[in-house]
Amino acid sequence: MYPQDSLVNWYQGQGLWQDVDPKDWNNWVWQLKNRITSLEQLEKTGIKLTPSERAGCLFAGKKLALAITPYYFNLIDRENPDCPMRKQVIPREDETFVAPEELLDPVGEEGSMVAPGLVHRYPDRVLFLVTDRCAAYCRYCTRSRLVSNAQDYNFHPEFESGLKYIEEHPEVRDVLLSGGDPLLLSDNKLDYLLGRLRAIPHVEFIRIGSRIPIFLPQRITDNLCSILKKHGPIWMSIHVNHPHECTYALREACERLTCSGTPLGNQSVLLDGVNDDLETMKSLIHRLLMMRVRPYYLYQCDLITGSAHFRTAIEKGIELIRGLRGHTTGYSIPQYVIDAPGGGGKIPINPDYVEELTEESILLRNYDGKTYRYYFNAQKKVEHHSDCGV
Repeated sequence: MYPQDSLVNWYQGQGLWQDVDPKDWNNWVWQLKNRITSLEQLEKTGIKLTPSERAGCLFAGKKLALAITPYYFNLIDRENPDCPMRKQVIPREDETFVAPEELLDPVGEEGSMVAPGLVHRYPDRVLFLVTDRCAAYCRYCTRSRLVSNAQDYNFHPEFESGLKYIEEHPEVRDVLLSGGDPLLLSDNKLDYLLGRLRAIPHVEFIRIGSRIPIFLPQRITDNLCSILKKHGPIWMSIHVNHPHECTYALREACERLTCSGTPLGNQSVLLDGVNDDLETMKSLIHRLLMMRVRPYYLYQCDLITGSAHFRTAIEKGIELIRGLRGHTTGYSIPQYVIDAPGGGGKIPINPDYVEELTEESILLRNYDGKTYRYYFNAQKKVEHHSDCGV
């Protein structure tokens, strides 16, 4: 049994779907077929929608589809419009506002696409977009131009052309599968794709980016874990934003993945009113470690169109890292990054720990504000003092 606190919801029930056979409830295909995908379905749940949410649901079909699995919907507070889970998946009218700095392709993937769905931005690694579908749709999604096809992007992944490019480029040692969500592919397709990648001699590192364990933990089946183990190690980055998403079901999914030899990291997005306070962030990262998940990145929200209401000031992210560093184990502290607009890649942002840097020493400030000088060039220190007549 894990310790409890006021921020963590270890929910493990069927909620509004109490009458559903548990065998169906725990079947990921049933969860997908019974997603909430319309304003009418939302209203039938008894949720008290705000005018902004109602307008957002009507607009969603033109920007990013509405889809929420029954499992994840049960985490939502139907009475509270400020519920962190609710903000992440229920559209709001704010999405119709496009700030001048926002872009359809905020991190410049299109300009680095070398084959349909294959992005080669960094020297030794590629991003392989293998589907445009997700179990549920995050309202701040960086690829809202692509996922769900609400904007007629008409993305059609071409496995063979992507695989051919990787085979012909020996500098590619690292492949990240993303989309959409790769874990929505069938077991057979995943087995084939991972097998082809593992057969390429210069591919050393295979990763999957997925929010499936959070939206649809039922998908983490024994058969899926066997496929991951067969082609392993397959590294996986999951995407948990709030401690209330850390349920028993997620914990069990993470246990199955790690026991299959799949190392897990977490990538959170810093979101206004969701996880932008220290207490929430600390609770989240502690719960992740308890589930064998290493906090990896904390992303500043990308400049995707219609996301201004989610973005925080950069100072907020720096403040969170400052509040974590030294106050909790280093294993749990993610790297705060900005994915530079236009394709510049991930740039780490940290509090200022360097007070002064000279040829002979560095003056450092620690987590509680005390300063310490570290000499890294003793010879220059001696020479400097000799010149001064010391």
